[in-house]
Amino acid sequence: MTFQEQIQQGIPSVLPDPKQYDPAINHAPKRREILSGDEKKLAIRNALRYFDPKHHATLAPEFLNELNTYGRIYMYRFRPDYEMKARPISEYPGKSEQAKAIMLMIQNNLDYAVAQHPHELITYGGNGAVFQNWAQYLLTMQYLSEMTDEQTLTIYSGHPMGLYPSHKDAPRVVVTNGMMIPNYSKPDDWEKFNALGVTQYGQMTAGSYMYIGPQGIVHGTTITVLNGFRKINIEPKGNLFVTSGLGGMSGAQPKAGNIAGCITVCAEVNPKITHIRHSQGWINEVVENIDELVKRVASAKQNKETVSIAYLGNIVDVWERFDEENLYIDLGSDQTSLHNPWAGGYYPAGQSFEESNRMMSENPSLFKQKVQESLRRQTNAINRHTAKGTYFFDYGNAFLLEASRAGADIMAPNGIDFRYPSYVQDIMGPMCFDYGFGPFRWVCTSGKPEDLQKTDDIACEVLEAMAQTAPPEIQQQMQDNIQWIKGAQQNKLVVGSQARILYADAEGRIKIAQAFNNAIASGKIGYVVLGRDHHDVSGTDSPYRETSNIYDGSRFTADMAIQNVIGDGFRGATWIGIHNGGGVGWGEVINGGFGMVLDGSADASRRLESMLFWDVNNGISRRSWARNEGAVFAIKRAMQTQPLLKVTIPNLVDDALINSL
Repeated sequence: MTFQEQIQQGIPSVLPDPKQYDPAINHAPKRREILSGDEKKLAIRNALRYFDPKHHATLAPEFLNELNTYGRIYMYRFRPDYEMKARPISEYPGKSEQAKAIMLMIQNNLDYAVAQHPHELITYGGNGAVFQNWAQYLLTMQYLSEMTDEQTLTIYSGHPMGLYPSHKDAPRVVVTNGMMIPNYSKPDDWEKFNALGVTQYGQMTAGSYMYIGPQGIVHGTTITVLNGFRKINIEPKGNLFVTSGLGGMSGAQPKAGNIAGCITVCAEVNPKITHIRHSQGWINEVVENIDELVKRVASAKQNKETVSIAYLGNIVDVWERFDEENLYIDLGSDQTSLHNPWAGGYYPAGQSFEESNRMMSENPSLFKQKVQESLRRQTNAINRHTAKGTYFFDYGNAFLLEASRAGADIMAPNGIDFRYPSYVQDIMGPMCFDYGFGPFRWVCTSGKPEDLQKTDDIACEVLEAMAQTAPPEIQQQMQDNIQWIKGAQQNKLVVGSQARILYADAEGRIKIAQAFNNAIASGKIGYVVLGRDHHDVSGTDSPYRETSNIYDGSRFTADMAIQNVIGDGFRGATWIGIHNGGGVGWGEVINGGFGMVLDGSADASRRLESMLFWDVNNGISRRSWARNEGAVFAIKRAMQTQPLLKVTIPNLVDDALINSL
């Protein structure tokens, strides 16, 4: 069958041959056994719902074996034989161009060059899944190939519930991931209900089909590293940034360090992902011996190099050894997947990668003990470095939170706050999010590199024109982004689809999108998919990351993210998604995102104006109400440009009055 015919058939009526487990692929670790005997039977019963009863006798023992061997039912037999990658939009079957664009984005999330564990449908973060199993993928792609612009596909945690009548201005797809009753949103709940096949962890942009590889975070990481060095008043060149993690999102760190111009040491315990990042050009060098690492870094410091070095080993050893050798670290952070500490997100010091993988499934209580011991050691070493002057920040991966839960010396003297700030508190929140700047992104559906070059040029022209009249408060943001987009092609950021990311405010996003839509209408470029990381101004309520610089007590509420997705849906988004757990852990965050297809039409022009304005200003309004100075400035400026916008502005209270009470 052709590729199009395979998409259109959905779940095959004739069972395909079983697939061999491919050890060359980077696989998810075995999940720990958490289901009772009766619950395992329920999980198998749930999985068999997708298949004709005539196949149940064959599939039931197979699914039980998967559940016992891997801790989940992935339905490997049904993994497609065609190459998993984003194809040009014209190659997808269907009646709706919007639906074809969504198919493209789904396949991009599962591209072997993009996805962390592609055979388990996991894009990044150790458990950030596009679907729970291959039947869900096949059925979703079939529905998308059949749908019209008068229908909406509803996705419940990877499961395509069905196509429903709607209208052309409604979203084509509505996605929810992990939407649990609050009392059932603890980490063990995810393990149990995911094993049962009734919910999943969608991360941020995995389960909403908007992941674009490490580039998706590299720009924000570059801004963070640059401004980290600005905060300590030294230039990046020849100075040292130490961190860890080379997975989907954390893999951006060494590339960002190179763009910023510093020495980057990034530790990673997984050999496969380390060598993948090296082969992709995201890392300059790989060092496997700690003695060699010490010598290499000392040499790089002496020669004031710009270089990224992956250390194939544990980050705890790096912090401890650099302390012993008195190798000065200027910036320090961590981007291991500590939102998922007990199932492969963090590997403890003192044992091999293979030993840890066995222990987390065979002896999870001992593994948890080892992780917490390692976090205490890592924190102690970090504290010794910061006493020498190192600037350490939490990178939004729940490092501070999990270290505190491990009993590490991570708390501030008041016993309430952490010793170190979140990067959002110190950098991204006050400098970017409060002013409406966040990770706007786009994908060229033609698959042509020349289309991406044209969109880069268009975006640069728009920003340069805006910078001429931009107020002083946002000139730094404008110049950083102009510099970024001018160097985007040279930095070779594309992995998978022809995609780009750029930090822009509402005005910038709307003007860039309109310029794209005009270029599509005139035939200069093909269709473009707009989106953003959920790590943005409005999309995410996360008290230890995106909203960590909200100080009015509301950072533990989730109204903003819910309102964001609802508003995007009726203002013209092509698809919307709302998730529990992305970024910092199950039960710790609610985050939402969107995708929007630009086709050059007047309808697309109308939708992008309405939706993009709301998508940003919803968050600025909330940040303004929290009394964030930059956000008050930004929302007042937005009201001057849009007479229909009327936002409640906070009245400030004299501190002396409060303190006198």
